[in-house]
Amino acid sequence: MLTTLGQTLSLVILALAGLVIAKAFRLESTLACLLVGFVAGQGLGFLSLDTGIRAHNLKDLVFFIVLPVLIFEAAWHLKPEQLRRWLAPVLTLASLGVVINLLIIGALTYWGVGHPQGFPWLAALLTGAILAATDPVAVISQLKSQQAPEALTTLFEGESLFNDASAVVLFSLLLGFALRDGGSVAVSDLVNFLKIFFGGLVVGTLLGWPTAVLCRFLNRSDVTMMAMVTLAFSSFYLAEHWLHLSGILAVMASAIVVRWRLERRATVNLEALHHGWSWLGLTFTSLLFVIMGLVITLEMFTERWLAMVIAIVAALVGRLVAVTGCALLLKPAVSLSLVWQGLLVWGGLRGAIAIALVLSLPTQLPYWWTIQSMVFGVVLFSLLIQGTTNGLLLRKLKHP
Repeated sequence: MLTTLGQTLSLVILALAGLVIAKAFRLESTLACLLVGFVAGQGLGFLSLDTGIRAHNLKDLVFFIVLPVLIFEAAWHLKPEQLRRWLAPVLTLASLGVVINLLIIGALTYWGVGHPQGFPWLAALLTGAILAATDPVAVISQLKSQQAPEALTTLFEGESLFNDASAVVLFSLLLGFALRDGGSVAVSDLVNFLKIFFGGLVVGTLLGWPTAVLCRFLNRSDVTMMAMVTLAFSSFYLAEHWLHLSGILAVMASAIVVRWRLERRATVNLEALHHGWSWLGLTFTSLLFVIMGLVITLEMFTERWLAMVIAIVAALVGRLVAVTGCALLLKPAVSLSLVWQGLLVWGGLRGAIAIALVLSLPTQLPYWWTIQSMVFGVVLFSLLIQGTTNGLLLRKLKHP
């Protein structure tokens, strides 16, 4: 018990240190937390101290504690009226776009790594599923600071939220194949996929509706916040652990339903709730990037550098084909300008969800470390290159 408390306290202190450094040196908060975690991990290793944090003991922490908060927070900040307007492109990018992204990343990494025995097709497809999830937190803040069209911000946020859900469901399905003897695919898996996907949406909706009624009855922002946090964890746990459905989709649906119902009858202070979810999202995102920094090893860069480069190229190519392909499909009903497409491609950063998924990979898979190295390489490229240069594209933003 004391060991767990000490580890938790250490992570929080490191996250706070990262946020202080981000403020002092004007860095992106996620990058600063990652750097603090990495320096702490290397320093502790040099001093022969052990954090007790291992890849094999992170799955429950990441899946049942971190993910529900991040997904609920992202869904809560979506404006229902804007989401309805841009629902068609959001769903297209988050469904067909995710599949295209997954297949291209999977094909390029499989052919690029070139080790069918050590890195089979399932490993490549798992990599594709993880990297199909985008996390444009830094881009959203840049869009808002430069007063970009609200529609573009909604498109970024909505696509990120829904493609996170799609990527997590596909990742879970592929992981089941990988853990199954022989990695075989049964015909019933399609039915199971549909059950997991839509079942999660139903569970979230059924839980979100009475929670919204309760929040309106309570009519207090603090108690409403408590009820929503409980909803985030309980909807995920019920769907994922007890009903074997998509916990991510359950959380997403419950958040959207609660936000929609509370906006229709605003009896509570929605601004206070926005602030509450913002600090929760910041806290858990910071902790996740600190953990990533702690588990990064120098051996990843010396032994898996080529795999990292292949993954970075594959992620960019996959994102480019997915966005442009979906844009062509949506014409002429919805027109996405070339500027918007460029922003969606370069601003499709990989972050918290990709880290959460790769940290949850079972270590009994022989290729787990290769996938982790590749995903960490892509996330670092997103933070260091895409995140810092995206402002140049934003300054050239034109209305479509």
